[in-house]
Amino acid sequence: VTGLPIRHVGEHFQRSNDTISRYFCKMVTIFASEPFYSKHVSLPFASSTTTVHPKIMQSHRFWLYFKDVIGAIDGSHIPASLPLHDHATYHNQK
Repeated sequence: VTGLPIRHVGEHFQRSNDTISRYFCKMVTIFASEPFYSKHVSLPFASSTTTVHPKIMQSHRFWLYFKDVIGAIDGSHIPASLPLHDHATYHNQK
């Protein structure tokens, strides 16, 4: 997500490069696996590639930045949000 090399991520979290690399590979495997991928990744239909989601269009906060966007580069959209009971745990975390 940040585009930082493994060395910088390892330094930030005080872990070895091997540990960071190992966990990165585990996360890629989990995200690409069938249960996660089929549940959380939905590819748009051919007719919906030119339409913008109503939630984005109606939000002044989002529409300013997304008005000229035609979609995700590879056509996939992954919703990422925490359950309400986890919000306090991850507040101010990068």
